[in-house]
Amino acid sequence: MATKTSPTIRPLAPADENRWRELFRAYREFYKLPESEEVVSRAWGWFMDPRHECKALIAEVDGEILGFAHHRRFSSPYTGTTGIFLDDLFTTPAARGKGVGRGLIGRLTDMAHAEGRGVVQWVTAEDNLQAQALYNTLAKRTSWVTYEAEPTER
Repeated sequence: MATKTSPTIRPLAPADENRWRELFRAYREFYKLPESEEVVSRAWGWFMDPRHECKALIAEVDGEILGFAHHRRFSSPYTGTTGIFLDDLFTTPAARGKGVGRGLIGRLTDMAHAEGRGVVQWVTAEDNLQAQALYNTLAKRTSWVTYEAEPTER
């Protein structure tokens, strides 16, 4: 896929469902998550519900959807600011290095600026070096370490 056309970045729409599902499955496979149509359908439902906090952008070139950015707004009490959290970013392997990821993140930073938010923030896998090469040109790497705890009943 050699294109000089800049990607068009727009909100995910109902007509994008089949292609988005393909890309989301590939994203989950990339991170070695188990196959789950239940998860794929649940996420799709969130994006189609205007009241849900999760939103999605897609990038397309010449009518072909090549990537997505799932995101949500958040508040940060310790800084007294709000931001946009980028939950998931994925581009097709053939589109990598062609401006798709850069375009998606650029749209999020434009949105954050227009909304008066203080930051666009995300995490990535420690070994996702290809993505980090892009991220290092767009953002400052932080020193924060992420933890995850399993829900328990007390």
